[in-house]
Amino acid sequence: MRIAMWSGPRNLSTAMMYSFAARSDCAVVDEPFYAAYLAMTGIDHPMGDEVLASQPQDPDVVATSLLGSIPAEKPHYYQKHMCQHMIDGVPRDWMRQMVNVFLLRHPARVIASFGAKYDNPTLSDIGFTQQTELYEELCAAGESPVVIDSADIRRDPEGMLKRLCNAIGLDWDPAMLSWPAGGHKDDGVWAAHWYGAVHQSTTFAGAEGPLPELTGAQADLLEQALPHYERMAAVKLTA
Repeated sequence: MRIAMWSGPRNLSTAMMYSFAARSDCAVVDEPFYAAYLAMTGIDHPMGDEVLASQPQDPDVVATSLLGSIPAEKPHYYQKHMCQHMIDGVPRDWMRQMVNVFLLRHPARVIASFGAKYDNPTLSDIGFTQQTELYEELCAAGESPVVIDSADIRRDPEGMLKRLCNAIGLDWDPAMLSWPAGGHKDDGVWAAHWYGAVHQSTTFAGAEGPLPELTGAQADLLEQALPHYERMAAVKLTA
């Protein structure tokens, strides 16, 4: 099974990759289109030069690799993807050969967290419009992607991961509930900038508190992103 997990930034996505990597039957890959995205857009990101040097910059080469042999000849392949990387010129036909899952997080939390690491984020930076677009494109093609909310996972990791495995036809493995501290060998080179908190973790963090109160440009961004989140949340797996 090849699982494509689609999210925006600051969205439990690395913890989810570690969760699947903890399975003995699952290989993982971390944001394989990141270098192609930076090369095609010219966007200045933290550690951008290191990212560009660490991965293929041709999106067709990346797409082909995702359909090729699975690392270490594992039976399952978990692919952590960022929705905002799927810009014009990046192929999408390969997605129909994946089990596609969309990982949500409330945009107020995403904006507060991402804004602490990246100055003046825009709607295109945080992935909500692209997430809705990719989901609807797959549905229109006759696919049945699964949607899950990171808040539900944090409230009940075992229950929601069991539900996710059942929804995609994967046997449950309790190894998914924990992982070693210190990161994973398949982390992207950018982990040094972005993954500090999750590198200290060994399991999913507990439920989050109240939503952050945003002001100014961040509040405006929340207003733009919220309808996309609500569209996806309406079809998510429920606790």
